Amino acid sequence: MTAFPQTIHFIGTNTPRRVEMSVRDLAVEGTIPADVEGAFFRAVPDNAHAPMFDDDIALNADGMIAKFDFSGGAVDFAIRYVETERYKLEREARRALFGQYRNPFTDDPAAEGKDRTVANTTPVWHAGRLFMTKEDGRGYEVNPHTLETVGKWDYEGKLRSQTFTAHPRVDPVTGELFFFGYEAGGLCDPNVAYCIADAQGNLVKEQWFEQPYLSTIHDFVITENYAIFPIFPTLADLDRLRAGGAHWAHHQDKPSYIGIMPRYGDVSEMKWIEGPVGVSCFHEVNAYDDGDLVHIDLCLTDTNAFAFMREAGGIHRDQREIQGALTRWTIDMGKDAPAIEERPIGPPGDLCRLADADQGRPYNRAWYLSMNPQAKGPPMLGGPVGANFNALLRIEPGNGRVTMMELPPGAGISEPAHVPSSEAGHGGWLLTVVDVPNSPNPADYSSEVWIVEADAVENGPVAKVKTGLALRSQVHGTWVSRERLDGSRVK
Repeated sequence: MTAFPQTIHFIGTNTPRRVEMSVRDLAVEGTIPADVEGAFFRAVPDNAHAPMFDDDIALNADGMIAKFDFSGGAVDFAIRYVETERYKLEREARRALFGQYRNPFTDDPAAEGKDRTVANTTPVWHAGRLFMTKEDGRGYEVNPHTLETVGKWDYEGKLRSQTFTAHPRVDPVTGELFFFGYEAGGLCDPNVAYCIADAQGNLVKEQWFEQPYLSTIHDFVITENYAIFPIFPTLADLDRLRAGGAHWAHHQDKPSYIGIMPRYGDVSEMKWIEGPVGVSCFHEVNAYDDGDLVHIDLCLTDTNAFAFMREAGGIHRDQREIQGALTRWTIDMGKDAPAIEERPIGPPGDLCRLADADQGRPYNRAWYLSMNPQAKGPPMLGGPVGANFNALLRIEPGNGRVTMMELPPGAGISEPAHVPSSEAGHGGWLLTVVDVPNSPNPADYSSEVWIVEADAVENGPVAKVKTGLALRSQVHGTWVSRERLDGSRVK
């Protein structure tokens, strides 16, 4: 193709921008809290070239790493492409060479055998290094100061897995990074690699196990005692790929599973526990131990939330008809045959955020995005599923108390990042990009970073950083303090 298709994946906040830039001293409305000193990194899919096929999707776009740098009340912005092998090949060719989402059989012959990852999903910080990740390949290290791409990261040749999750978990006490890669041995390989890197960033353990079926495992969770792999019936099939079909197809008639093992144990100790049929989840909020009980909190839906994954499985449902809830699954590991007990704990939504200090521990609040039932007018077009969220929720999972931050009519909001406070007893701050429409034209909007008191989201922002730009939708983001930035491995 020589032009971008006018589908939901290329309009609204999914409109290709294709611009690398830096802007100093953005306008600030209000006062930036002193705690907000560091960088807010965002993973932004943005096509460098028009796609090969008109049914391409937003998740197949080249990765860009964006940075809002907060320094002494001033804010600078920069964004650059992650120079993956795929990006550099297409830049040289001046056209797309890689075809359908995660299907190498649809690529141009010039792309055969090349790394297909676009590194567009999550910026990950660990042991003084910044990585851009996508679960179909290994991460790429990025200079956190200049945003230049350092190169593919494989733990100095020690990592055997060909893939690295976009959702690793860092233990706040030990500083260890727990991560995994599914399709670890290559395309449609049923093996999952479970790995641990120590606080200094050294790979200290890698074990492989086979999952019950070949599913997408987008996220996982840890507790102080366990590593937990929730999997759902959205399956890959090599014959379907060879025929030019979709990588993923949701199966409404198959059960979900929980794989649970001691987090420092051997994969031979993995227990597989069958869960509800047909459900789906892309993000878990947290998990923690409560005696023999293990609680796992998930953004659960009754089918897959992505239309292209549903339709490949023959499921044709309007996006607005999908049901779900923030849901707690509890497993009693003291039983010989543990089972999942389920109860809803909050409204439906996704793109959840936990304070880093609460990872894998009992927690009393978290944040996630949802749809405001009182919103005036339709949601802003864009984002991975075609419609942006328009409300930020704070939930106390113990008592179910929910508070909401409302947005201007027609606005959309991206996943927040949490900034801890130096003040004892203060809950910290949230940073989130809000896209505010300027006119009925879905591509005409202005992007702002809102700074919100984390335990008082209903009060709205204490400060707004005005970019004067229409930024393309992010997937995930992360906060890195000034102290950590100053101690980075790459200068």
